[in-house]
Amino acid sequence: MPDSIQLPFDPSDLQRRLIGWYDRHRRVLPWRAPPGRRADPYHVWLSEVMLQQTTVPTVGAYFRAFLERWPTVEDLAAADLDDVLRAWAGLGYYARARNLHKCARVVAERYHGRFPEDEQELRRLPGVGDYTAAAIAAIAFDIPAAVMDGNVERVVARVAAIREPLPAAKPKLRAVAAALTPADRPGDHAQAMMDLGATICTPRRPKCILCPWNAECEARRAGIEETLPAKLPKPERPTRRAIAFWLVNGKGAVLLRRRPEKGLLGGMMEVPSSPWTAAEMPELATVLDHAPTRTGWRVLPGVVRHTFTHFHLELAVAVGRVGYEPPLNGRWVAVDALADEALPTVMAKVARHVFAHAGAGRAAS
Repeated sequence: MPDSIQLPFDPSDLQRRLIGWYDRHRRVLPWRAPPGRRADPYHVWLSEVMLQQTTVPTVGAYFRAFLERWPTVEDLAAADLDDVLRAWAGLGYYARARNLHKCARVVAERYHGRFPEDEQELRRLPGVGDYTAAAIAAIAFDIPAAVMDGNVERVVARVAAIREPLPAAKPKLRAVAAALTPADRPGDHAQAMMDLGATICTPRRPKCILCPWNAECEARRAGIEETLPAKLPKPERPTRRAIAFWLVNGKGAVLLRRRPEKGLLGGMMEVPSSPWTAAEMPELATVLDHAPTRTGWRVLPGVVRHTFTHFHLELAVAVGRVGYEPPLNGRWVAVDALADEALPTVMAKVARHVFAHAGAGRAAS
């Protein structure tokens, strides 16, 4: 990554005008400290982890709920992981929730409940990468750090007219962002860059006439602002398929099992299924070895569809019933208690599919 970069404009002038714009137009967000006050590192860290791959409107309610339940990082560290996963349900990318809990425990135990101020030390925490470490350092501790999220990438790519496509352009973008980061009020500068990208320098139809940097923006001058940042075409997502097994016992409880801690949806509860493969949807008879038990399985009409980051998933659902609770690999959960489980979105879709086709979550006999 380049240590420095020549800019076609004066960074100090841009810094001054951006802060002036931010002081007038800053967004009011649940995790953002009032003007003139230092942000709580716990609030900054929690919100930044939640905001990864998630929108601001969605995160607000989750952030408030987490703070109400776990007001401090020590409270979160002492929480049961299943409770954290349940509270996280709906935000997706569940590895973030597991790392959130791990990180809280490390901060509580190793750092006595105080986040380290050093950016390099912050990067050693579970689930804290370059972006989150820089955000905590800048916003919570006012340390000059180049904070680079998607909004900031877009602003930087446009103002400096960096035409190289992502992700190859990231080192150059970071260098420009670092050159633009001031020693004075770096936390406000970082949040101003995020606000500028979110409200003015938007992906489509940027409001250039309102931008404090419109006179210096190289992309606007060249008429290419909407084409930046350039991105390589995304590869087509493959589709994986499987059969999920919805098993109900004589008390009307459903069998769930926990996924392995590592990997996709790690540690979450799920409806047992056959392996997710790239082949065509399997016939029920070919995957009965993966069913939790032998019973009269019946495949419901239709499929459940869900899209992950790198692939689409299609699940057929087979329902079955047993009159007792055989010793199986999993846990029996009453239908009316499913909402309290750490069910990822795809498994909630499976439940709704069963309710729609088999009624009240019970397998038809």
